[in-house]
Amino acid sequence: MTVQIFGHKSPDTDSTGSPLVWSWYLNEIKGISAKPMLLGEPNTEALFVLQRWGLDKPEIMTDLADNAECIVVDTNNPAELPANINDANVIAIIDHHKLVGGLETKGPIDITIRPLACTATIMVDMIGDDMAKMPDSIKGAALSCILSDTLEFRSPTTTEHDIEVTKRLASELGIDISAYAAEMFAAKSDVSRFSDAELLRMDSKEYTIEGTDFRVSVLETTSPQMVLDRKDSLMSSMDDVAKEDGADQVLLFVIDILNEEATLLVPNELVKGLAEKSFGATVSGDTVVLPGIMSRKKQIMPNLTL
Repeated sequence: MTVQIFGHKSPDTDSTGSPLVWSWYLNEIKGISAKPMLLGEPNTEALFVLQRWGLDKPEIMTDLADNAECIVVDTNNPAELPANINDANVIAIIDHHKLVGGLETKGPIDITIRPLACTATIMVDMIGDDMAKMPDSIKGAALSCILSDTLEFRSPTTTEHDIEVTKRLASELGIDISAYAAEMFAAKSDVSRFSDAELLRMDSKEYTIEGTDFRVSVLETTSPQMVLDRKDSLMSSMDDVAKEDGADQVLLFVIDILNEEATLLVPNELVKGLAEKSFGATVSGDTVVLPGIMSRKKQIMPNLTL
């Protein structure tokens, strides 16, 4: 049986690249048949990375068969996985997020969750000396994952080890980190072809606060004005997206990578109160700038309160 490897819904660069890295390792080093998969269309940055390194886009999963052997990467949250994930045979988890709970497995499994900024950093460590056998295309995917998740080391989730691994991979590949990261972020910033609903779902996670269900969306960009020019349209689409997704409210944080700040769209009194209580902000219009806020995992979601 072939092991299916996938990350979370709304796949970003890490959830696109890490399945490729681990599939290579299992197939080529461990002799285990493995296949990378996606739980949706990857974002523009991830698509750029695939093209840049000559990698085929993994197949998008339409159905996870009961009892299918799978490895979950870059998440351990059932809400971000196929609805029947507990009917599959999950044999391993490799992740860098907090332990959420709710996954139920058919037997003991390997779980590796480490306090690093990126799943790919963990995988590089686990692969160890066999990294010498890894082709440049897969190394490029791993490098891209780390640069994406750390926002080229700007994110507060970044550790010295993430930086060390990135520099080593870049040296082996002959890549200028800053120049390559700029290319990646430019690709991520071009959202012109996406509808409002697609943007609101593109990089989002479900989160419940005091019985209120939120879809917490972030858009990381070097061109925030491109998104903010659409704020009226985006805010008018939030109710429909929330209703379709079974949420009470969509929160959209536009992360300005270069200025290291976030702009939260404020469509109503609920979000206004949330912004003021969560971040100590003073809200006077339909947006509020949050200086220094870069990470949903470390700075946004842990602080959300009503």
